[in-house]
Amino acid sequence: MSVISRVWFRLRFAAARLAGNSSGIAATEFAVIVPLMLVLFFGTVEFSSGVAIDRKVTLIARALSDLTGQAAPTTLAATYSTVDDTYLQNVFTAGMKIVDPYPATPIQATITEVYVDSNQVAKVQWSKAATVSASASQATLAASTRHAGDVVTPIVPSALLVQQTYLIFSEVSYLYTPTIGYVMATTGVTLADVAYTRPREVTCVIYNSLPAATSCAQTPP
Repeated sequence: MSVISRVWFRLRFAAARLAGNSSGIAATEFAVIVPLMLVLFFGTVEFSSGVAIDRKVTLIARALSDLTGQAAPTTLAATYSTVDDTYLQNVFTAGMKIVDPYPATPIQATITEVYVDSNQVAKVQWSKAATVSASASQATLAASTRHAGDVVTPIVPSALLVQQTYLIFSEVSYLYTPTIGYVMATTGVTLADVAYTRPREVTCVIYNSLPAATSCAQTPP
């Protein structure tokens, strides 16, 4: 029996005792127990939903970086693949569907490609963000807060700072606002996660001519 089922059973049991007891003791017990049971019940609902969404945020981050990294090369011999707005919009849309049955509107997502140079300095090559509105069936692309040339070495795990390699880096955040707000903050809690993926079949992924194709002319790592 789940925690919610046990709480509901105890509430019904207490109510039944109150209905069949005229001594006043049951009424006193009921008045004391109900607030505690309500806190436990609503707290369980709010926290379990928060944990479920937090897990989905992680899955979305992994899906975004992985699907972008799987972009196929332009030819069998090419060492790079090319993505456009339509491709990225589909990637964002597919990733955001993971959050079902919870609403997707609180999602803020970003996909970024990073290059680690010979000095193990990681720099942004390109970046794109997306949101989704309540009435839309697809994600809406938006400008990213990260720009080409930005140094992001501090946020890349040291184990991934392999010289002269590319990384697809995704960031996802979700403002979880509990329906009831009886236990958790009514203003909501921001849940966030990131994921890193190396391009699968190519050296790098080009978007809006960045990086230059000549930069991807080496053998894929």
